[in-house]
Amino acid sequence: MAVTDIRPFLDMVPTVRESPDQSVWLTYDTDADALYVHYRAPNLATDTELTDNDVILRYSGDDLIGMTVLHASCR
Repeated sequence: MAVTDIRPFLDMVPTVRESPDQSVWLTYDTDADALYVHYRAPNLATDTELTDNDVILRYSGDDLIGMTVLHASCR
């Protein structure tokens, strides 16, 4: 699949700049309908938290290192 409109990606620049370590890796799983967001590699979590809006926050100590957005296609 070729990307023809880069504007949505350019809109992400402020979010990436404000993210931990100024890095973001995104993976979308169509079967699970989940978007995986990683701020650090390796992404080894020591704790997780499920929010009220079906987002799983992943922590290493007190640092947010990633999240899983469930039901991603509905957002």
